[in-house]
Amino acid sequence: MYRIFCESYDNYMSQYQDTVFQNEYRFKIAKTLKLVRNPDEYKVEKKNNSLEYKQLSDLLFYMQKQVEKYPKLKAFLWTLESREIQGRYFGIVPEEDLIEQIKLVNMFLNLLYWDNKTCN
Repeated sequence: MYRIFCESYDNYMSQYQDTVFQNEYRFKIAKTLKLVRNPDEYKVEKKNNSLEYKQLSDLLFYMQKQVEKYPKLKAFLWTLESREIQGRYFGIVPEEDLIEQIKLVNMFLNLLYWDNKTCN
């Protein structure tokens, strides 16, 4: 599940390599997820109590409340907890953004951005 997320995230973000697209809403809300992709960077940001860490924490906390609506989140959150990546409520991310981020994560987990050419 974690590998699916990471590779799907990379595939998704690759469509925004051109700086022209980097002001788009979907790109901005996806940037928050980069800490999930790199647990070591997550730990640094957590230690620094950075804005990126707080934004991701809000999202993960919100995801925990949405597992009935999006069942795949339960297993995904478990894989993150095993990497010591957990949600915490800070209340700094608008609910509209959280909803869109969850939809994006759910698309990743449903293989919408999966490219089986990248698999070994």
